[in-house]
Amino acid sequence: MTTLTLTPGATNLADLEMIWRDGLAVRLDPACHDGIRAAQAQIADAANGTDAVYGVNTGFGKLASVKIDPSDTATLQRNLILSHCCGVGEAIPEPHARLMMALKLLSLGRGASGVRMELVELLEGMLAQGVTPVIPVQGSVGASGDLAPLAHMAAAMIGHGEATFEGKVLPGAEALRRAGLTPIVLGAKEGLALINGTQFTTAYALIGLFGAWRAMCSALVTSAMSTDAIMGSTAPLQPEIHSLRGHAGQIEAAATMRALLDGSVIRESHREGDTRVQDPYCIRCQPQVTGAAMDMLRMAARTLEIEANAATDNPLVLSEAGLIVSGGNFHAEPVGFAADMIALAIAEIGAIAQRRIALIVDPVLSHDLPPFLTPNPGLNSGYMIAEVTTAALMSENKHLANPCVTDSTPTSANQEDHVSMAAHGAVRLSRMVANLERILGVELLCAAQGVEFRAPLETSAPLASVIAAVREQVETLGDDRYLAPDLEKAAALIASNAIVAATNTHMPELHP
Repeated sequence: MTTLTLTPGATNLADLEMIWRDGLAVRLDPACHDGIRAAQAQIADAANGTDAVYGVNTGFGKLASVKIDPSDTATLQRNLILSHCCGVGEAIPEPHARLMMALKLLSLGRGASGVRMELVELLEGMLAQGVTPVIPVQGSVGASGDLAPLAHMAAAMIGHGEATFEGKVLPGAEALRRAGLTPIVLGAKEGLALINGTQFTTAYALIGLFGAWRAMCSALVTSAMSTDAIMGSTAPLQPEIHSLRGHAGQIEAAATMRALLDGSVIRESHREGDTRVQDPYCIRCQPQVTGAAMDMLRMAARTLEIEANAATDNPLVLSEAGLIVSGGNFHAEPVGFAADMIALAIAEIGAIAQRRIALIVDPVLSHDLPPFLTPNPGLNSGYMIAEVTTAALMSENKHLANPCVTDSTPTSANQEDHVSMAAHGAVRLSRMVANLERILGVELLCAAQGVEFRAPLETSAPLASVIAAVREQVETLGDDRYLAPDLEKAAALIASNAIVAATNTHMPELHP
């Protein structure tokens, strides 16, 4: 297994995406070890001192006023983990859990958490050996950290709970033993350091971001192909139009679509004598809509890259100042806002794509394509109900895009009286991305079919390559057939980035 060395405070989104997609192991840059040790020494002194320090020698939450004897330190931390293992629902996918663990390592690596190096090394060892805690998806309200999900992660580290190893779900202690690892006995503040933080929510938000960006790039391809399929105008892609407005995403979206459509014989065939003055908005305003979504995704990316590198537990050790300070970095409000932004972008990319599908299958608007893209309409329904399915998915994404971060509720006897609900906002993104991939998959099939109906006129070279890639998976639709497998194959082409790769065209990059 390849091991990636991460620098706390300076890890980029590309590395985090590789950890998630490629299952990389992770180790922290040794340069951060001295800072980790210095903070731990300060915590050890506090644990043996007489001053009350939250979570070190006190209870937690509303019980922070209860002083704990130094001899009970290990029991306090163990009880914290076990009592907080209240997650419910299905287990999160292993790649998601591994990204969450890597994010926790980055947070600990900032040298403000006060944990021992042994704890850091255990997390690194679990990632290297493929021991992945079983973590239920539900239970976090996104403040005081992702308490329940992170507690399930920590439970496996102390030999409780469950973990997967070599494809089997095992008791935590057994999974560690088979991997040659030893459960850790938590020291002062270490349990709190593990469960205070936003790593569950941030992992899910990042995964939503990565999927949304891929889908957005695919949408540029499918939208260009739809434009050619309905013999739409490329005049709205004129660069001066977009530079006059000035939004970076819009400018890039238009430039990408121009490159994708360059050389299309279909486009050249109707430059003169076309009686249509303007195309509908779903064709004409694609750069404005997709470009705005691109800008929003990049704003969210900047927030998430900062959060991925942040120290988000509580209290934090300020080694240079010699202080241990209670604060609120565990509150996931920034991640909640980012997740809501990503959700809006996903919903809008899908909404305008669905209108393009509706346009292509409508003979009144598609510039002489056959109804529902079938060569024998009436006897055959073609893509009629595939379009209806995309309407259902679009509507579902609209509902899911409602903001989560505004839905606070008090918890923990009103000690934690404003929470971010960021976990809800982040978790829904995976479902929304899957819906969007299916919408774009249907557009891909419809646009390819529409372009083929324009023969002998040919589309551009990049789009012809996309159609060739599609036809390796899905045959042209003649007479009606069982369509569900076709839709899944097309969605898989979107999810895998295959159609973007087929264009051999430079695509916008996610620059946080």
